[in-house]
Amino acid sequence: MRIPLVVALVPLLLAAAPAEGVVVPVAQTRAFADDASGAPANADADDPAVWVHPRTPGRSVVLGTLKEGGLAAFDLSGRTLGLYPAPAAPAPGAAPGRYNNVDVLSRATVGGRARDLAFVSDRGRDRVRVYEVDGRGSAAGAGVVRDVTDPAARPVFSGSEEEVDGQRTVYGLAAGVVGRTPVVVVNRRNETRVALLRVVPAAGGTVGTSVVSTLDLPSSFPLPGGGVWAPCGEPGEGPQLEGMVVDSRHGVLYAAQEDVGVWRVPLRASGFGEPVLVDRVRSFGVPQTYDPVAEECAVSGPDPGVGGRVLEADAEGLTVAGGYLIASSQGDSRFVAYERTGRNRYVGSFAVGAGRGNDSVEHSDGAHAVTADLGPRYPEGLLVMHDGERRPAAGESDTTGFAYVSWADVLDELG
Repeated sequence: MRIPLVVALVPLLLAAAPAEGVVVPVAQTRAFADDASGAPANADADDPAVWVHPRTPGRSVVLGTLKEGGLAAFDLSGRTLGLYPAPAAPAPGAAPGRYNNVDVLSRATVGGRARDLAFVSDRGRDRVRVYEVDGRGSAAGAGVVRDVTDPAARPVFSGSEEEVDGQRTVYGLAAGVVGRTPVVVVNRRNETRVALLRVVPAAGGTVGTSVVSTLDLPSSFPLPGGGVWAPCGEPGEGPQLEGMVVDSRHGVLYAAQEDVGVWRVPLRASGFGEPVLVDRVRSFGVPQTYDPVAEECAVSGPDPGVGGRVLEADAEGLTVAGGYLIASSQGDSRFVAYERTGRNRYVGSFAVGAGRGNDSVEHSDGAHAVTADLGPRYPEGLLVMHDGERRPAAGESDTTGFAYVSWADVLDELG
C-alpha cells in the first residue's frame, strides 16, 4: 500500500511556548558494554517494555533488548532477573540474532488461551521472536520468560536466508490488540515499509506471526514553495522508521520516522488507514548532501522554515500513557509530550537528569510507560527509557542501560 505525498504536510497544532522540566530516575539497571569481552558479549541496550504482574504489582518485570546480547529481564529496582541470549548464527558467515525492539501483550488470546507474551524484533535473523512471561520467575530470579517462538517461523521481509544476510530486516516493533485481535506491527531496516502481523498459534503451544498487510510511508515530500525534499542518507537507504506504539484503546499506530517526524496511522485488524504526519523534526525540509568521505550528511542550502518546533532528529521511541503520547527527541535528549487524542497537540517536554545516585538519560532510543500502581516508588505508574550514554563508560566501550522514572514525576512536570 503506497501513500500519496499530500498527506505529508498538514497543519501542526503547537502550544505557544514549550513547558520544559527535568525529572530524576528512581532506579536504573546495570550498565551494558558493547564489547566482545562483556557479559553478555556485545550487549547494546536499546528498547524496554514493562509487564505488569496481575496480582502482585511489585513483582512486575521490565524487559530490555541488548542487540547481540539478547534479552534481559529486570525487577522494579533495576536488578537483573535473567539474561536470554539471541540465537547464534545458523551458518558460518551468516548474521547472528540481534534483538532490536520489544513489546508486551498481557492476557492475549492465542488459540483460545490467554497468555502473557513478549514480542522481540530480531533484526539479525529477520524474525519476530516470542517469549511467554511467567510471573513466578520475577521473584526467584530465573525463568522470567521462556522462548515460545514457532520453530518454523519464516523471515518477515526477506524472501530467503541469503536475503536475510543483506540485513534489510525487521527493525522497530510494537504490539497491541485491535478489536479482539492481537497484532504486531514491525518496520524494515533502511526502508519505509511497515507490516501488520497477526499473532497465530503454532505447533506444540508455540506462537507465530503472519503478515496481513504492508504500508509504504513516503521517502520524499513536496515543499509548499515548490520542489521536493528527501531526508539525506547513505545511497540506497530510505528514511528509517523505528520507534512505534500501538494505541489499542483508540485503534491507532504511532510511528517515528527518524529524520521526518511522528506519524499517526489508523489501524484495523485487516490493515492500515491513511497516515497523517502529526509533527515534524526541526530539520524537516533542510537540504543536505551526503559526503561519502566523511560518511555523513552536511547542510547544503537554506532552511525553508517548514520543520517542527520541538522534535530534534532523530525522532525515536514512542509510548502512550494516560492522556499522553510521549516521543523521544533523541537529538537533544528530551522527551516530548502530545495529547493522545484529537490532533495530538503538543503540551510540553522534559529531560531526565542525574540524581538519587542515578545517571541522566541521553540520546534515548526506546521508552515504555504504564499507569498501574506499582508500589510506593511508582504510585501513578512507571516510565522506563533507554539511556544511550551510561556514565561512567567502561573503558573504550560504549555503555548503555535503562532508567526508571516515576510517572507521577512526569505528570508533575507536565502540569
